[in-house]
Amino acid sequence: MMITQGTQRRMFTFFVLFMLSAQPLMPIASEESLGSLEFPTSGPAEATPDFILGVLYLHSFEYDLAADAFQRAQAISPDFAMAYWGEAMTFHHSLWARHFQEKGQAVLKRLGNSSELRAAKASTEREKDYLEAVEILYGMTEESINLNTFERTVYYRDVMKRIHLEYPDDFEARAFYGLAILGVGSANRDYATYIRAAAILTPVWDANRSHPGGAHYLIHSYDDPVHAILGLPMARAYGKYAVGAAHAQHMTSHIYVALGLWDDMIAANVTALRVESAKKVGEGARSREAWHHRYWLAYGRLQQGHLKDAKSLLKEARDYLDNNPLEREPSYYGAMYARFLIDTELWHEADNWLASAQVDVPAPHYYFAQAYAAIKRGEPDKARQLMRNIRPGGLGNPEIILNARETDILNLELSSLLALAEGDATKAVDYAREAVSEQTSMPFRYGPPRISKPSAELLGDILMELGRWEEALIAYRDQLSRSQLRTNSLLGLARAAAKSGDESTSREAYLTLAEIWHDADADLLPLAEVRKMSSEKQRK
Repeated sequence: MMITQGTQRRMFTFFVLFMLSAQPLMPIASEESLGSLEFPTSGPAEATPDFILGVLYLHSFEYDLAADAFQRAQAISPDFAMAYWGEAMTFHHSLWARHFQEKGQAVLKRLGNSSELRAAKASTEREKDYLEAVEILYGMTEESINLNTFERTVYYRDVMKRIHLEYPDDFEARAFYGLAILGVGSANRDYATYIRAAAILTPVWDANRSHPGGAHYLIHSYDDPVHAILGLPMARAYGKYAVGAAHAQHMTSHIYVALGLWDDMIAANVTALRVESAKKVGEGARSREAWHHRYWLAYGRLQQGHLKDAKSLLKEARDYLDNNPLEREPSYYGAMYARFLIDTELWHEADNWLASAQVDVPAPHYYFAQAYAAIKRGEPDKARQLMRNIRPGGLGNPEIILNARETDILNLELSSLLALAEGDATKAVDYAREAVSEQTSMPFRYGPPRISKPSAELLGDILMELGRWEEALIAYRDQLSRSQLRTNSLLGLARAAAKSGDESTSREAYLTLAEIWHDADADLLPLAEVRKMSSEKQRK
């Protein structure tokens, strides 16, 4: 039985209230509203507020703002060893696979030109241990100098484990150890590794429900459709107290998108984009992170049937391309273009939203969506020509960059559609099933579907067109297990269930869609069907 979004929301709300009632939130520690933590050091009292602020920002991956805070602490106390540790840590973005070794080393060398000189400025054994850990991370010790980046991150993780065990009451050591576990396992998402990290991090959350690291890293640990419900209390809390961190606001939407909570997903990214755009550091509205928030926001708008808002975001993004585009902007635009076209199925608008001819868009999604639209418009030769541009790569966050296996899936999907258009049903289904098999064999990646047209959803669409209703029903259910409450899959499920005589499933799917599209734009193509069918099924 399918749980409607309204029922699901009530269940989640009860679960959150129950979980949060076990221990009240601790008071906000900073006027920037980033959360609270205790991190005692030997630094002077007058430098401590900036140091704590830096750590708060660090836990929310606001690296530039964290570095500024640590530098202010250094200006107050030039020999404050932990302030240099903190600034060095801002150059290791483990979950983003970005590591700036030379910059990290340069920070530590400002504290002292050797490990001995740096250690002499750390007043306690615990602080010396923290310094040793970050020196290992940047290859500045005899044992780590010849190791590559991955080997150093593994070594760093093991050292943080030792520090955590040696100082069991130090929740910062526990939090950074948990993050180090996630960092080593981030390339290939392995459930066992992520749940192991969750086991380390949960005591941080239990002790302090407003600790940004405890909430943030647990959200990462539970960032998949199977475990996302466990991360909901953290997402709810983190979104309320970390309002000064754009990444924190966006991060909550990782849980919301996994659960199909589109209202919350949209609200989180609206806030994240606003906070990021207001930044005085970096590039504000045109920063790497702002594009990430904008892409997720566009996906949420499409799921709720807010076509005007989605088009507005797309237009804003395209306008940037004609105004000295930054390095990643064309790729992000290409991904947004594909999301819009595939999720709305407005094939006749494909050419209206193309980037200017002088702008190179190195995003495989971009050409895939154009080829898809060409097939739907009866232009197979144009589609085949566009397929030549579908190559691995792209610039931006992981949802923009596709590897060779992923671009192979895109080409399999297009081959399936071409075969269907040419009347070869067997080849069409075989290609689509191969795409599904390939996609499901890959590690799960968070967020909006990485493949612009999810493979099981495409298989369902093809089977529907061939009148194979029961098989289509299975395909849509398969897709919904990986992308909960995705509206295109829900609509396919509702139609396939109705055709195959599964009245209960059809009713639940139509009612769920009606709830999601409660304030959808009137020109949303399937809206009239959903409202008509849900009304009829409610009467039954």
